[in-house]
Amino acid sequence: MLFLNQIRDWIRTLDAAENYYIGRMNDKEKSLGVFQLSPRPPTRAIGQQSSYEVRRISLKLHWNKNQNESERAAWELYSKLRAVSSCRFDIENTHVYFIDLLHAEPISIDTDENGVYEWVIEFEMYYERND
Repeated sequence: MLFLNQIRDWIRTLDAAENYYIGRMNDKEKSLGVFQLSPRPPTRAIGQQSSYEVRRISLKLHWNKNQNESERAAWELYSKLRAVSSCRFDIENTHVYFIDLLHAEPISIDTDENGVYEWVIEFEMYYERND
C-alpha cells in the first residue's frame, strides 16, 4: 500500500514547491497539497488477485498572487510528472509501474479568499501489490 505521506515525500524529490502538505493546507505561498481522489472500483483479475493497485491522487498547487507565475509553476510540475509518467521507480519498498495523468493540463481553480492562484493536477499511480 502506498500512503499519502509516502507520495508527498516522493513529490518533494521533484522540487516543485517550498512547502508540502497532506490534507489541510495553511496560507503559505508556494505550497503543494497531496490529497486522495475518490477511489475507483476494486481492480479485478480473472482467476487470481490483481498484481497491482491504483492510488488516485490530486495535487493542489497554492502559489502566489501573480497569475502568470502561478500558471508557470503548475505547468512545470505537470511537465515533471509527465516526464516520469512512463518510468518505473520505487517509493520506499513499493515498485511504481507508471503514473497516468488524468487531464491534458493543470486545472485552474481560480484564487483563494486571499487572491492566491491555485491549480490542481490529478493522476493515478499504478503500483505493485506487496501484501
